[in-house]
Amino acid sequence: MTGAGGTALFGLLGLVLSVPMLLRLRRRFDSWWAPAVALLVFTAMFAVSSLVIGPRISASGPEPVQQEQQEHDEHHDGTDG
Repeated sequence: MTGAGGTALFGLLGLVLSVPMLLRLRRRFDSWWAPAVALLVFTAMFAVSSLVIGPRISASGPEPVQQEQQEHDEHHDGTDG
């Protein structure tokens, strides 16, 4: 569940699970403005989380050079002794 597919899946799941709360907001405020604002806040927070915070905490820097593997292979040149 990585990449764009996972992000879309969890965004959709969050939206579906927020429907009861959005309906309660609609009944409480007797307007669609409160659920619309709540949905905008949810969308903004999800976007910041998945597009800004997530990549920053999961990035470990540039890919390591495969120098160690090449040196290891040179030691095993196929001859015994």
